[in-house]
Amino acid sequence: MGMTSKPLAALLLALVAQPLAAQHLHRLPATPATVAYGYYWAGKAPAIRIASGDTIDVETLLTNVPSRLEAAGIPPGEIEQSLRDVVAQVTDRGPGGHILTGPVYVEGADSGDVLEVRILSIDIAIPYGYNGCSGFLRANCEQPSTKIIRLDRARMVGAFGNGIEIPLRPFFGSMGVSPPRDSGRVSSNPPSIHAGNLDNKELVAGTTLFIPVHVPGALFLVGDGHAAQGDGEVNQTAIETSLRGRLQLIVRKDMKLAWPRGETATHFIAMGMDKDLTKATQIAIQEAVNFIAEYKAWPKMEAYRLVSIACDVRITQLVDGNVGVHVVIPKAIIGKR
Repeated sequence: MGMTSKPLAALLLALVAQPLAAQHLHRLPATPATVAYGYYWAGKAPAIRIASGDTIDVETLLTNVPSRLEAAGIPPGEIEQSLRDVVAQVTDRGPGGHILTGPVYVEGADSGDVLEVRILSIDIAIPYGYNGCSGFLRANCEQPSTKIIRLDRARMVGAFGNGIEIPLRPFFGSMGVSPPRDSGRVSSNPPSIHAGNLDNKELVAGTTLFIPVHVPGALFLVGDGHAAQGDGEVNQTAIETSLRGRLQLIVRKDMKLAWPRGETATHFIAMGMDKDLTKATQIAIQEAVNFIAEYKAWPKMEAYRLVSIACDVRITQLVDGNVGVHVVIPKAIIGKR
């Protein structure tokens, strides 16, 4: 887990990549034939093949089952037929619990490359979400543990109750590629070098995720829709819901990464994951130092100073086996190379 980045002299985490061939839009619904239930794995057959630069219009399903949703108060008619079909028909599951749409085989991607995931749009697919109760301090939980939160998609708020409305900022909790082939079938729960269940609330529409590729085709998967979440995701769940999004997938052969990276309109985001929070923090900080040093052609000591003075170290999540930490690097501070 304690990997460090290769030299990043050519790395500018920017939304402008090299010129692309003609682009196509591919529809990818969530069906029993197009999901991986609870795992990332190099042996999973692709649901679709696309060219680098193409866009997928993808459906994802919330991480739950119809019987539990109905028990929590959702009328049967509001439960997606696609969720009923997947839960009833997909028996090859685990070891995690997420329903992930894909894999998407991206032509030309191979081990050592980077997959650039441009998040073009994200829409909330159903008028409700739920929050469970477990996670970091589960002694606070009581039964029943599932809370239904109605979503106002016109006003983009969730009705928490007691007069409180939660602003909605939907994002996919899990976006990742296949882990290295010798890793076998990896649970969808812990994030790692393949990205996966990052639960990073900054990855909303308009942002970009960069993921190191480990197998031919990358085998990209997406799911675990969140309507809103706080940093830490401390009780195991956000406002969990089904989402639909448009993602452009681009193979970057001019980039080398050891860990996932992100970019928003205002920040670069360095990430680290490990079972130990201290180790995850060390990875994320070192990734930030490495990036700044290469971006600015500085000694690492100067980059380290800037991380301490001007960057924010945040706990991404505490509840997925491997905890996550990310470092937010302001573009206004770091400036141009």
